[in-house]
Amino acid sequence: MSTHANISRGFAVCLLFAAAASTLPAADQPQWGQLYTRNMVSDEKNLPDTFDPATGENIKWAVRTGTQTYGTPVVARGRVLVGTNNGRPRDPRHMTDRGVLLCLNEADGKLLWTLIVPKLKAGYADWRNTGIASTPTIVGDRVYLVDNRGTVLCLDLAGQANGNDGPFRNEGRQMAPAGAAPMEVRKADADIVWAYDMREPLGVRQHDAMHTSILVYGRYAYVCTANGVDATHFKLPAPQAPSLIVLDKATGRLVAIDNEPIGPQLIHCMWSSPAVANVAGRNLILFGAGDCVCYAFEALTAPPPTGRLRTVWKFHCDPAGRKERPLDFQDNRTEGPSTINGMAVFHKGKVYVTAGGDPWHGKPQAWIKCIDPRGKGDITKTNLIWSRPLNRFCLSTPAIHDGLVYVADWGRTIHCFDAETGRPHWKHTVRGEIWASTLVADGKVYVGTRRGSFCILAAGKEKKLLATVRLGRPISASPVAANGVLYVATPTHLYAVKKGARLAKP
Repeated sequence: MSTHANISRGFAVCLLFAAAASTLPAADQPQWGQLYTRNMVSDEKNLPDTFDPATGENIKWAVRTGTQTYGTPVVARGRVLVGTNNGRPRDPRHMTDRGVLLCLNEADGKLLWTLIVPKLKAGYADWRNTGIASTPTIVGDRVYLVDNRGTVLCLDLAGQANGNDGPFRNEGRQMAPAGAAPMEVRKADADIVWAYDMREPLGVRQHDAMHTSILVYGRYAYVCTANGVDATHFKLPAPQAPSLIVLDKATGRLVAIDNEPIGPQLIHCMWSSPAVANVAGRNLILFGAGDCVCYAFEALTAPPPTGRLRTVWKFHCDPAGRKERPLDFQDNRTEGPSTINGMAVFHKGKVYVTAGGDPWHGKPQAWIKCIDPRGKGDITKTNLIWSRPLNRFCLSTPAIHDGLVYVADWGRTIHCFDAETGRPHWKHTVRGEIWASTLVADGKVYVGTRRGSFCILAAGKEKKLLATVRLGRPISASPVAANGVLYVATPTHLYAVKKGARLAKP
């Protein structure tokens, strides 16, 4: 049997396992979106139609995080992980601005261990008080994420409680600011198994924050580099740096980089994260890039001799095409180039992706597109199934369920489209911009807004608003459901929302 056939068979087994698991009453949520496809849909049942932090209604527990929380929580093996900042210091050794990853006990929210990372002294490369924005990925007893300094980390899910695992022994140096002595490593600290700094060997120059969610598929970890412009926003410090890299998940060794001229086409930064699609027996890595192109790379089964990913096809999502000098259009709100912020989603043989102008420096046009992934080379004209305009900009990843596509946009609108034709069914206007992605679970659509409201609508072709919960702080993270609990992160709190629970107020 060929290698491709073996891989295809393995992928099919994974899909069958996932289908069987969907009949179970509850399951972990170890990565952002569904396993491999990134679809923002959960099979969880019996989730609440509303909740109230003021009275504790339907709240199992609530934990203070920092003062800014951009990372989406993940849940696995009795642990909840979420990235935040150090706006509420827990360790007297770390009292100033830091990146923070919290590991909490799933049952009661108790803090188990913390990853604390000093800031880069590089302005826009590690924007103040942003913290760790990367959403972790949990595979077995390992945690994969990118810290605020541009270092890819593999952590032990147990922390230091079971000793210092792996070859890495410099945790004390890693959490000490530049020029300071290494710190004592305590049981409440994270345990780093390996670390790979993307800045030095690859020349990557991140912008604002490291916001990638690592895709772990097979032996490899696929990582968006967050390469971007400098503090002026009119210069690319590292246009030749890769946009997508591949590391060996066991060792952190660099295996491959993309072979595309993405960097010179950036208008701002690399925002998206990779997904997987199985197309006609071939496993493809889908990647929505900062040049507004959705790429399909061949998934690796072994280290490539060239050290480069092989591009199978690419789809340019902006009808206006490329700009020869994209930074000349910086802050041009009528005809600038576009980008992709959300993740491409593979569902029932189709790829769904959002694209449009950069919200901070580009034109407001945005689209959701449905693509036939059976192609080679440039498939822009031949493989578009449908395209629909969104209200204004878009940062969100779509959710596809029961023949419908749900997606939110920066223009304060939640949309519902037909998955086959793109025909609009309904749209719902909210009071604030939406940076997060919609979650579809238990017949409901959940999403938070930057005005601090959390919206709950009924899933289906008819619009029905079930509740609007006032949380009072701008919400950036997407909601997550796991083991019968809905997790909602605001800048200052992580809420574990469970139907029938009531949190006693002090």
